[in-house]
Amino acid sequence: MHDVAIGIDIGGTNLRAARVSATGEILDRVSERIVRDPNPLLTRIIELIENLDRDGVTTVGIGVPGRVDARHRLALSGGYVDLSEIALGDRIEAASRKAVVIDNDCNMALIAEIAVGAARDRENVAMLTIGTGIGGAIVQEGKIVRGKMSAGQLGHVTVDVHGRRCLCGRHGCVETTSSGTALGRHIAEAGLAPNTTIDQLFALDTAGDKAARTVLLAWAGPLRVAIDSIIAVVDPELVLLGGGLGVAAHRALAMVTVAHSDWYQCELGTAELGDDAGVIGAALSSLIEPPSSMDVNLPERTGRL
Repeated sequence: MHDVAIGIDIGGTNLRAARVSATGEILDRVSERIVRDPNPLLTRIIELIENLDRDGVTTVGIGVPGRVDARHRLALSGGYVDLSEIALGDRIEAASRKAVVIDNDCNMALIAEIAVGAARDRENVAMLTIGTGIGGAIVQEGKIVRGKMSAGQLGHVTVDVHGRRCLCGRHGCVETTSSGTALGRHIAEAGLAPNTTIDQLFALDTAGDKAARTVLLAWAGPLRVAIDSIIAVVDPELVLLGGGLGVAAHRALAMVTVAHSDWYQCELGTAELGDDAGVIGAALSSLIEPPSSMDVNLPERTGRL
């Protein structure tokens, strides 16, 4: 294992980059608003890598939203950020002259949480990252679940077949009801001020504001349905909520009344690493074997990518 890597986290709103040690310590970081046009974004990523390239950096890991073919280092789908027309891994590797690993951004975040965060010593975990959209990742028996290419799209679990159209082309995905984008829409539809924050919503609810309670239930209720579906399918020992709104979603879920069933009992927790999870996981993933055989418990390994 090398000592230092660069992690890049491409979010729906922010672009984050960091130089990270093999123990998950962030040594240097940059965070900025993202440019969603793919070619300027690619240029900016290469610039950030150049700026952080010192002290023995030899590998780069990049977390990309949406469907990703990690084995071939390709983004497969668009969405809030569409990199599907770019040979992302090849171009960044050629420009940076570093070994490059690319994976879904939520996979990267879950790798970090298992390595140094809230899921330490867990082998069966599902994670949802609640932000501009909703990302998802699944680890079973200590390894990321990939299916034939890009399993783990938990933000596209259907919660309402007659619901709002999603960026994926279907209707009623949990991303359309329970993401940060959806929360803003719920706030507007309830007639609350458009700049109302999630903390203000909780404060209004505590004060007895019925509109605030309506918003919180509209946001968290479908998320509970999605989580129950995930538990039914993969039976994790832990479901983690991460992303910028993970802690708030966990709090709002406590308001949701659910029918009692032993089928859907599972520990529900919040990620520890916050916005740093993506860059830490991306960097750590580049320091071990390629994602096709990735062991997220991060044992010491030898050899190149």
